[in-house]
Amino acid sequence: MALEDAKNEMDHAFTRNDLKGPSFELTFAGATSFLRRRYTKDLSGVDIAVTGVPFDQAVTNRPGTRLGPRAIREASLLQAGEPPYGWDGFSPLEAFSIVDYGDMALDYANMAETPARIEAHTAGILASGAACLTLGGDHSITYPLLKAHAAKHGPLALVQVDAHTDTWPDDDPSRVDHGTFLYKAIKEGLVVPERSVQIGIRSYNEERCGLNLMDARFVHEHGPAEVARRAKDIVGAGPVYLTFDIDGLDPAFAPGTGTPVWGGLTSAQASILLRDLAGINLVGADVVEVSPPFDHANITAVAAAHVAQDLICLWGWTRRG
Repeated sequence: MALEDAKNEMDHAFTRNDLKGPSFELTFAGATSFLRRRYTKDLSGVDIAVTGVPFDQAVTNRPGTRLGPRAIREASLLQAGEPPYGWDGFSPLEAFSIVDYGDMALDYANMAETPARIEAHTAGILASGAACLTLGGDHSITYPLLKAHAAKHGPLALVQVDAHTDTWPDDDPSRVDHGTFLYKAIKEGLVVPERSVQIGIRSYNEERCGLNLMDARFVHEHGPAEVARRAKDIVGAGPVYLTFDIDGLDPAFAPGTGTPVWGGLTSAQASILLRDLAGINLVGADVVEVSPPFDHANITAVAAAHVAQDLICLWGWTRRG
């Protein structure tokens, strides 16, 4: 959409025809699609579909992440249309067709069926040829997301930014729990632990499941650039899924989350980490655990929107022309 057209139109989420290109629109008005991308269920020719999963009934502490996708979309409107800082002028909005696919429909009162619905929803996006960036929602949604991505790409390397390992033992297939999704994913062969890495961990759990771990102290002592270098060596050239739990950030930078833990990453460390991961073969990603009722001045939502934009950049970096 040309700049002159943008000056004369509003609600680019509905009015734009070209799926590529930045959108310049009043930050305080208009439809709140992610980065002003077009709202559509038509994935013909789409490179990346952004979708929300507003589910939070698997939390162990504070709820509210069902409101996360909406808050992240609204916060994304603050981001400028020009290429994001730190990516050497690379603009995924110019290079790729990106749409907002809207939120997945779910029956909030039928928790048991939700994982299968998430898996089917995601599989439908992937079957179209588009990549999927998911806005959560609590961290339990990553388990069915991994199922859908592994079905398409095979066993995955995982990069997990988080305060918690989420590998607490759980051998009951009927349970839906945001603290056990990775335990189940590894047991099912969806994730290859020796090619996966957890970053920012600062909670104790005996069950490591063979994963590589660089905890928060390691990040503080060695720096995010070194962490990214080691993470790239670990995941190698195979398909990578990246899940970013916003509680990986310290509560000073992300107060609006269900299970905050002190001593976490700063937003500056997270931005360097994501940008220095450029070159990994990212095939899917999510940002989860944003709980707006516990947020202040939209701090957490703004951080998550920046994470989501960098995840798009990270996906597009190895695919740019």
